[in-house]
Amino acid sequence: MSEKYKFVDKNGIYFVTPSIIGWVDVFTKSQYCSIILDSLKHCQEEKGLKIHAWCIMSSHLHLIVSSEKEDLSSIMRDFKKFTSKKIIEEIESGNDSRKEWMLALFSEAAEQTKRNKYYKVWQDGNHPILLDTNKMMDQRLNYIHNNPIEQGIVFNAFDYIYSSAIDYTDGSGLLEIEKIS
Repeated sequence: MSEKYKFVDKNGIYFVTPSIIGWVDVFTKSQYCSIILDSLKHCQEEKGLKIHAWCIMSSHLHLIVSSEKEDLSSIMRDFKKFTSKKIIEEIESGNDSRKEWMLALFSEAAEQTKRNKYYKVWQDGNHPILLDTNKMMDQRLNYIHNNPIEQGIVFNAFDYIYSSAIDYTDGSGLLEIEKIS
């Protein structure tokens, strides 16, 4: 099996992109973004996740991460498992107008795999890319922070609240980060 998209260096810094099944625009609603933020904070506090940069887009998130305790593969697995349950709970109990078709789509995705009993929210894998040069780190950092601009969400990266761009302009965002120098 290829090691191209695996966490191979325990001490490495990685660019990862967890994505929602069917590229559903789940994160256009703040209640779902809050689930992601709360879970990332938990992973920082309890699992040793270091977040160097992040951005929540409508159907996926980008992270530049490393870990000082648990391996990143385990952290990402637990993160996706926990947030899947919380997102489904929020969809089921909330009043999202897309409720029925989202649940149907996530249910259909679960039927196609043996691992998920009822709903599958996240696509398999995280597409981890080891950032082993300063050039790669700078490229991914710029990509993450410019993604909301490219999508026409904001004119300035630091104006997008679901991103660490503000942290790189001497401001303070929604998550604690460890800047890449």
